[in-house]
Parts: sequence; C-alpha cells; structure tokens
Amino acid sequence: MNKNIKRLLYIIIALVILGLIAYPKIPKGGDKANKAVQAASGPQITVDAVILKKEQLKNQVNTTGSLLADESVTLNAEVAGKIEAISFTEGQKVKKGELLLKLNDEEILAEIEKLRFTVKLNEDNEFRQRQLLEKEAISSEEYETALTTLNTVRSEIKVLQARLEKHYIRAPFDGTVGLRSISEGGYLNPGTRVAELYKINPIKLEFTIPSKYIGVVNVGDRIDFTVDAYDQSFGGTIYAIEPQIDPQTRSIRLRAKADNTGGKLFPGQFARISLTLEVIEDALLVPSEAVIPELNGKKVYLYREGVVNSKQVTSGIRTENRLQIISGLNEGDTVISSGILQIGQGMEVNLNIK
Repeated sequence: MNKNIKRLLYIIIALVILGLIAYPKIPKGGDKANKAVQAASGPQITVDAVILKKEQLKNQVNTTGSLLADESVTLNAEVAGKIEAISFTEGQKVKKGELLLKLNDEEILAEIEKLRFTVKLNEDNEFRQRQLLEKEAISSEEYETALTTLNTVRSEIKVLQARLEKHYIRAPFDGTVGLRSISEGGYLNPGTRVAELYKINPIKLEFTIPSKYIGVVNVGDRIDFTVDAYDQSFGGTIYAIEPQIDPQTRSIRLRAKADNTGGKLFPGQFARISLTLEVIEDALLVPSEAVIPELNGKKVYLYREGVVNSKQVTSGIRTENRLQIISGLNEGDTVISSGILQIGQGMEVNLNIK
C-alpha cells in the first residue's frame, strides 16, 4: 500500500514539473491567440475592403401611387332635346369654350323671336306714354305700368337666352375628349353622359407616406417616379399636402404635378415614387454587410498596418445596400466588407480593394 502511495506522489510531482516548464511557452493575450489560431488553420485569408470617401447621399422614401388628370369632367346635358350636331371626334384635343354638341333649338329660338316683336311693341308704347307724361296728359302710375311691361318682356328674353345656351355643350377647359356615349339624332335627357374631358398636361400624382415624415416633407419637394409602360424616370414636384393624417393607416396623403408635354402619361397609371427628403453632400457610406450589430451598438472591421482592427460606429440612413456612418470613421479608412465571421482583432489578412 505504501509503495502505491509513493508511486502516485512521484507521478503528481512529475506532472507539476512538466506544467511549470510548459506554462511560459503558452501564448498570452487575444492578439497572440488569434495569431496562433490563424497559424494553425493555414494561410492568411483574403477579404474585400472599401476605402471610404465622402459622397452625396439622398435620403429617400419609396412608395407607390396613381396618376390623376389635372382636370376631368363628365360632359352632360342640362336640358332635354334631340342631338342636332356633334362637333368633336373621340380623342380630339379641344380648347376652352369650343362647341362640342348642339341640341335642337328651333322652338326656343322661335320663342325669343316672338318676344322681340313684343319688345318692339312695348318700346313704342313706353315712348308714347313718356311723351304724354311730359305733357301731364297721364299719371306717373300709368307710365310706370308701361315701363314695367317693357322691362318684363326684356327679362323674359334673357331667361330664354340662358335656356338657349344650355342647348350647346362647350368645353369648360383645354383638354382631350374621351369616348362618347351618344349619337347624332339621339334624344338626350338632362344628366345623360356625353363623354369625358381630360386635361393631362400637367398630370397629377397622388400617393401616401408614413406620418413620421410629416416634419421633413414640404410643398415644392421633388419626386422621381416610373410607370410600367416606359423604361425611363419622370420628375415632379409636390404641390399639396392633405392637412390630416389617416387614422387607419397613420399615413399622410400628398399630391404632385409632373410635366406631360409628350402625352406619355395617362390618368390611372400605377407609379413607383421616390421622394427625396434631404441631400447630404459629404456622407460616409459602407456596405451593409460590413456593419456588425452588437449589444451596445455597432462595429466594423478596419484594415490598419496589415492587421484587422475593430471600431465602434454610429449609423444613420440606410439605402438599398449601404449604410451611412455618422461617427467612428473618417474619410480614407479601409473598411473590410467580407469574411466578417472569419476574422478577428489583430489578425493578418490579405486585402482585395473594391
């Protein structure tokens, strides 16, 4: 039993001596540990990197909307009548006040002509009564009666002329006439649709954005938009903001106008809209994959003097594939953008500048 205990003590003493000999040779610190791991794992890895430079950044909101006519109206009749003449063709551009349709007006013209003869008769009567009044041959009441009769007939003519004008449908503004729903010789009732009239230059866009942007969007801000029909971008300007936030969607409605001189854009088209809220001329942008989220913020890996260095950063605006860095980096810094999970502080890497 004593021999076994002595043998065990000898083994323990030998292990302690070996440990004291090996301990000074164990690498100290994170940098040496990383280098040891790197040496054990093979040759240095190659990573992509970008050299930071100041550039322009547009803070944009992307949304969708619809195109609207600048002005549109349904042309219809105010009075009933037979359609005597249609003075437009479908798709025709017309000017404000241009005659588009005429209803039969023979009856009302005859009534106006009849009243004009009555006016002539009453004018002669009023003249004679005025002469008699000047000679004091009649009372002033008799003259007033004759004058009132004359003025009444004149007023009746004005009423008929107003009714006559309703037999003619004219363009209320410059625009393009759509497809008509009537034919010459047909009978038109009040309110019956004739056609649509559209003014599409300029053309309007209506869209919504989240209400959190209400403090930074203003009348006069520029928008860019595309439609499915063309492989090009169009520009416009916001001219009106709805003074109420939608309580259901918590969004705010805006309208913009865009030049449509070429007539390429039509009401009802779907539009993809990009609204520029602000332009930063000296922004620092890094690839989104280069930014590593942490519990207390974010960091990136920099390449300095041949090795990897981590750096805490504060981010700002995010674009489709890049992120603005507000603080922590400077122009000229080399930011590593690939192999993020394979590198660590103090590691030596090969660099591929993008």
